[in-house]
Parts: sequence; C-alpha cells; structure tokens
Amino acid sequence: MWEVVKGWLGLGPQDPGPLPRVVLQPIGVVRSPVRQMRPYGWEGVEARIVLRPALAQALLGLEGFSHVYVLFYLHEVPSELRGARLQIHPGGRQDLPLAGLFATRSQLRPNPLGLTVCPLLRVSHNVLWVRGLDAIDGTPVLDIKPYIPHYDAVPGAQVPPWVGG
Repeated sequence: MWEVVKGWLGLGPQDPGPLPRVVLQPIGVVRSPVRQMRPYGWEGVEARIVLRPALAQALLGLEGFSHVYVLFYLHEVPSELRGARLQIHPGGRQDLPLAGLFATRSQLRPNPLGLTVCPLLRVSHNVLWVRGLDAIDGTPVLDIKPYIPHYDAVPGAQVPPWVGG
C-alpha cells in the first residue's frame, strides 16, 4: 500500500502502464541548402517546407502569422544512438554539467523529433518558406502550428545557469 501512496505523492518511480503504439505520416518535407546536420549556424538558413498537395488548403490563414512551429522527424539519427545515453553534457561540452537527456536539446533522443519556432517568410500553394529551421534537406515534416505569443511565450520562464543566453 505504501508504494501506491509514494507513487501518488511523486516520491518514487511510477509505471506508466501500457503505452499505445504511435504511427505518424509526414505531411511534407524540408527542402534546404543544408545537406548534413550541424550543431550551430542555422539562423540565416532559408528553407522551404513542401507539403503534400492535398494539404494546401490547410494553410489558409497561416500567412498572417510571423512565426510557426515546425515539428519534424530526425530521420538520419542512427537507431543505435536514439536514447543510447540518458545523461549527457549539453552540446558535448565537458565544461557544462551532466544533464538528463530531456533537459537538453540533443538530437539523440529516444524518439528523434525536432521542434523549432521559425520566422515564416511566405506561403504559396503547398509551400512555406521559413528561416532558421534546423533540419536538413529531405527531413520529414510531421506538423506545423502557428506561434501565438500570448499563448506560447511564458512570462518569467526560467532556465538553469548553464543554459546561458
């Protein structure tokens, strides 16, 4: 009984129970001049997100937003590296403290998903032009959502000192 109480109070590990299988289909693909992953230097990169033509109507009204979230699948992360290390030094920097994988922006996650907020430059038919998307050419795109400052910006959000910025 006390194990159950500890779980309710968040005092010990908890079993999530059975997890449903998740199957996603890309809605489009990234077209970028960048062909290989790199850790930094994405700020000025302009890329296109080409959606399946049948989804073009889903872009109606998106051109009025200055920024979008892009959720994408990091398809080139080797399966043996996905979640292989649960604690890492952020950015591979030994001068930064060891952190749990979910406290970092590492690409080597159990589910290799990328999420970036990018300036939206233009929308035409089934194509979005964005800047600063840290995804290489050919990356599958899973979803696009508008960035809405009064929902998405969190006043007073805090980060550990090692994050900087």
